[in-house]
Amino acid sequence: MKKTVVLYPGLAVGHFNPMMVLADVFLDHGYAVAVALINPSVKDDDAAFNAAVARAVSSKSSATVSFHMLPRIPDPPSLAFDDDKFFTNYFDLVRRYDEHLHDFLCSVQGLHAVVVDASCGFAIQAVRKLGVPAYELYPCDAGALAVNIQIPSLLAGFKKLGGGEEGSAPLELLGVPPMSASHVTDLFGRSLSELISKDPEATTVAAGARVMAEFDGILINTFVSLEERALRALADPRCCPDGVVLPPVYAVGPLVDKAAAGAGDETSRRHESLVWLDGQPDRSVVFLCFGSIADACEQSDQLREIAAGLDKSGHRFLWVVRATSTQHLDALLPEVGRGLVVNTWVPQPSVLRHRATAAFVTHCGWNSVLEGITAGVPMLCWPMYAEQRINKVLMVDDMGVGVEMEGWLEGWVTAEEVEAKVRLVVESEHGRKLRERVEAHRDGAAMAWKDGGSSHVAFARLMTELDNAQR
Repeated sequence: MKKTVVLYPGLAVGHFNPMMVLADVFLDHGYAVAVALINPSVKDDDAAFNAAVARAVSSKSSATVSFHMLPRIPDPPSLAFDDDKFFTNYFDLVRRYDEHLHDFLCSVQGLHAVVVDASCGFAIQAVRKLGVPAYELYPCDAGALAVNIQIPSLLAGFKKLGGGEEGSAPLELLGVPPMSASHVTDLFGRSLSELISKDPEATTVAAGARVMAEFDGILINTFVSLEERALRALADPRCCPDGVVLPPVYAVGPLVDKAAAGAGDETSRRHESLVWLDGQPDRSVVFLCFGSIADACEQSDQLREIAAGLDKSGHRFLWVVRATSTQHLDALLPEVGRGLVVNTWVPQPSVLRHRATAAFVTHCGWNSVLEGITAGVPMLCWPMYAEQRINKVLMVDDMGVGVEMEGWLEGWVTAEEVEAKVRLVVESEHGRKLRERVEAHRDGAAMAWKDGGSSHVAFARLMTELDNAQR
């Protein structure tokens, strides 16, 4: 009987997509893969997530990857991202699905292991009842994970000082450059003082860090040459809350969809954005895409500033805007002929790898960062929420693959800033050196999955551990 690995992805595009790439890795190593899905009906209003699920289901062969929708639960909690109780509601939802997940796992023949997304870590209780190896996939960077697991100690230390508002001095944390406290706690949409005052949420933060220790291993969507500093920190006992010992960490990235990067090569299926890029000179286009949740930079006034900055820069652009109609944008753009604006999904990996793409204005979501790195494209960093602020610090101060768009923290980036940073990256010597560093990391990413590469070796080690556990 063929060995089966069950994957349990989270309810966000940035968590779901890397899990689907991991499915291909398991397939390449001879495993059958089953995907258990929390019923997407709880996120009916999330068009981007539901579209990602539909693309995965249609692209994976039912003979190799099977998808199983878990039953609906009555009265699911609100999962609106701007809800103050988003995280507590999300974790409550995961717990309420434990019984359904357990029942499904019991039905899987040849069950060999379960991989749970980090946002569903509390599902470890359902897996443990079956006595099979359980692993957690952390779909973001090792730096964000290092920060995440240091937050309980940070909260405890801050509480001893009597709370109050955090100062302006950068926080010194293991594995990452110094950064503002607002960057760190925005993982949870709260300031330090707010986290402390909301005891249930502070407890949830600490519980999440401790739950990681219950897994047999943590798979991280990164590679050693990109994040050696952060990966070393994760092996340091000082990085963990008191009494917590992390299980083995496997850096198995970059989990970037290689099929998506080559998608649309056939003329009949080629996306309009790629057709437009085909007609542009090499390294001449600035690509702007802010992920599936981009409300902050898609208000009309901010759109107008971006449009004015792009126009003043004199450079071609491809701009993905989801919060408004292209007809509305036409009125904002003085020279639409020099750019293409789309308000639908685009094959981002293919756009980034296109010879015409010169730079990438990004929200710093980790999937987008890895796609930019594996394409060798320098980035302009405009973070929005969660770990994206941490990623910005890593990209600018540690990896050297991007520049910061000043004003994002205050919620207002001027046209002058857009123009200046586009020119800096596309035209200047600084931009040339930036591209050289990105291309060096691109080559490192390619090496990671070759025979003897760090991610290839890490996954082989995981396979050995799995086989030993089943003996």
